[in-house]
Amino acid sequence: MRIESDKNQAETGLEQVGFEQLFDAYYDELQHFIFFKSGDTEVAEDIIQDAFLKLWEIRTTVRVDTARALLYTIAANLFSNRYKRMKLNLKLQLTIVEDRTFETPEFEMEIKEFDQKLQRVLSGLNENNRTVFLMNRIDQMTYNEIAAALKISVKAVEKRMKKALEHIRKEIEQKF
Repeated sequence: MRIESDKNQAETGLEQVGFEQLFDAYYDELQHFIFFKSGDTEVAEDIIQDAFLKLWEIRTTVRVDTARALLYTIAANLFSNRYKRMKLNLKLQLTIVEDRTFETPEFEMEIKEFDQKLQRVLSGLNENNRTVFLMNRIDQMTYNEIAAALKISVKAVEKRMKKALEHIRKEIEQKF
């Protein structure tokens, strides 16, 4: 259904034509358009009402002959913004759920026990091997950086790291 307008009306703002007539003419087709995109009647109705509200706010600057296209553009943009916001909210909710999945008291207790055991195992390493291990795993230093800092060869760093890892594996496997 199209609004009948003569050339004179097409050049005037919407307040001259009658906003109610425009609403009646395009509401159903816009609602179907957004329903096709969203699959949700309530979402489609909300978006179409918001689109008409936005059109009402700028009615003095809108020409009658461009009102339909403008309504489709506004509705599509509102849907797109709503979809992006929903997608962001879902992503945030999934992140929160993933972060809290293992926060049970039992899990926290097991983590504390493991941390204590690891600290005991690390304290059982000789000083040179422990230093290399901590510089690599905690300070995120490369073997070359460790070698330069300790003034030893890269091969010596590799050997100390190998011994540290072997000791940690052996002790951790015995504890569990």
